[in-house]
Amino acid sequence: MNRPAEVAISFTCEGEPMLGIVSPAAQPGPVGVGVGVVIVVGGPQYRAGSHRQFVELARSLAAAGFPVLRFDCRGMGDSGGALRDFEHAGADIDAAIGAAIAAFQATHAQVKRVVLWGLCDGASAALLYLHDKPDPRVAGLALLNPWVRSEASLAKTHVKHYYLQRLREREFWRKLASGKVAFGALAGLLRNVRAAFGPGSQASSVGPSAPYQQRMAQAWAAFKGPTLLLLSEFDYTAREFVEFTSANALWVKALHQRPPARVDVLGADHTCSAAASRRTVEAATAEWLAQSVAGHS
Repeated sequence: MNRPAEVAISFTCEGEPMLGIVSPAAQPGPVGVGVGVVIVVGGPQYRAGSHRQFVELARSLAAAGFPVLRFDCRGMGDSGGALRDFEHAGADIDAAIGAAIAAFQATHAQVKRVVLWGLCDGASAALLYLHDKPDPRVAGLALLNPWVRSEASLAKTHVKHYYLQRLREREFWRKLASGKVAFGALAGLLRNVRAAFGPGSQASSVGPSAPYQQRMAQAWAAFKGPTLLLLSEFDYTAREFVEFTSANALWVKALHQRPPARVDVLGADHTCSAAASRRTVEAATAEWLAQSVAGHS
């Protein structure tokens, strides 16, 4: 089947030039009418993604009947402006996502509602956007390995998935006894335990000045549309998300109130670089779009 030609669109965000690429739907059937996908690119990377991940995703979803926009945030790729890191990009991301949705709908009149699809801090940015600006145009969220990193969450993940595994290995103790493993390794374990379980590691707060992880939880709980959560099997960011959200009170409540459709991507790394992992993500997203979003009122 011939794929419709992709289209470059230009728009502005607070006076800065932005560029995006639309993959039009290939012969959309009734299930795809009115639903488009906006890929929120995390940083620092541009609209193609690692190993052309977002290019392949966009084309796969377009072939399933859903037009897709992927765009460069300010300071990346072909968009103007200054690059901002994740911790300081809140207002910038909010403006960029809002402008991208508007441009998508203005140039493709069939797009009535959009799904925000994001990887890592792109997934987090999608939630933070909805926290800051609840947007009725957003019909769903597809989030791959959302970023919730803090010193405590990273330390807890290291303790559970690295240090405890090492402590179970006979070879580790043999090397320790022979002096081949420095006692600094044990000191590192103790530092991680203190960071993971010490005072303040489970702190929760609300409001505009709350940590970004808590604002993500608030947005998750408030969002009324369907949510797809994709987690890579061999990814520390995914493990951190599971660890953090299972221990944090706001997240426990949010996930109970609004349980997602969850897909564990077996054998996958952070960006699903293997072809099989990539195809799993593409197929799971297309199926979820058709079943849970297109018919959702």
